[in-house]
Amino acid sequence: MLRFAVRRLLSLVVTMFAVSLVAFAIIQLPPGDFLTSYMANLASDSQGNNDRLIEQMRENYGLDQPVYVQYWKWMSNILTKGDFGQSFEWTRPVEEVVASRMGMTIVLSFATLMITWMIALPIGIYSAVRQYSPGDYIASIVGFIGVAVPDFLISLVLMYIAFKYFNQSVGGLFSPDYENAAWSWNKVLDLISHLWIPVLIIGLSGTASLIRVMRANLLDELRKPYVMTARARGLSEWRVIMKYPVRVALNPFISTVGWVLPGLVSGSIIVAVVLSLPTVGPLLLRSLLTQDMYLAGAFILMLSVLTMVGTLISDLLLALIDPRIRYSR
Repeated sequence: MLRFAVRRLLSLVVTMFAVSLVAFAIIQLPPGDFLTSYMANLASDSQGNNDRLIEQMRENYGLDQPVYVQYWKWMSNILTKGDFGQSFEWTRPVEEVVASRMGMTIVLSFATLMITWMIALPIGIYSAVRQYSPGDYIASIVGFIGVAVPDFLISLVLMYIAFKYFNQSVGGLFSPDYENAAWSWNKVLDLISHLWIPVLIIGLSGTASLIRVMRANLLDELRKPYVMTARARGLSEWRVIMKYPVRVALNPFISTVGWVLPGLVSGSIIVAVVLSLPTVGPLLLRSLLTQDMYLAGAFILMLSVLTMVGTLISDLLLALIDPRIRYSR
């Protein structure tokens, strides 16, 4: 187990280097750069003035250097100083721009994850144990709807219903009175009162898919010989189900750690844009559209690193929970 963890950590170093190359290459693929897009939106008396200003700003930002020089300066600053560069659009360090929205992103993602697991786990177990019961049919119907309907469509429908019939806006995470106010108990309560809407929308598809996966895996385990042997030994039905079949069927829940961690950064971008949520998802989309290379590169690098770290954590947890998983020394 220890040798497996060490091997995975060493492979992470090599993979992270390759990912950093890919991340920097991706943000360099579109033609032009942020300064070209920025100057294209400005009115000027002459094109010549625009060109001279672009060249001057490109030199100041170091964008006139070869790509490999830009990459080396970017990565060396990250590794030695923790400096991800300067956001061109926000004219602030990238880490400050990201940190300003990371708090709300973590709160929203963690709440969505907890609600998803708390709902999907018991419903999935019930659907498998009470197969073809009315409750199983209801859970299946809700699951199919949750998987099939896009999140942003549910957001739009909910916004329309809330505004038309209740005269209430469901956008954002705070009321206008608390949006820029200092933190207090009343602001926390206001956040909780608004948090359930994006949690419900973002978590619906994940909950529906996990219910289906949990049901299918548990049904497969309940038909195996060791379950019949446990029943024959006189164990209670509750213990027969919970001791081994549920533990094995929990694998999909543990495996989701690999995509939960990058979800803390990206979240559901389209839903965040529709609901005007102050998370990093819309910031990532904006950085890609405006070719804010250092901000976009930082996001892509963080998403990749978090995916690899999440995968490592899920592999280690699976080895501890599932007795069938063994790693050679």
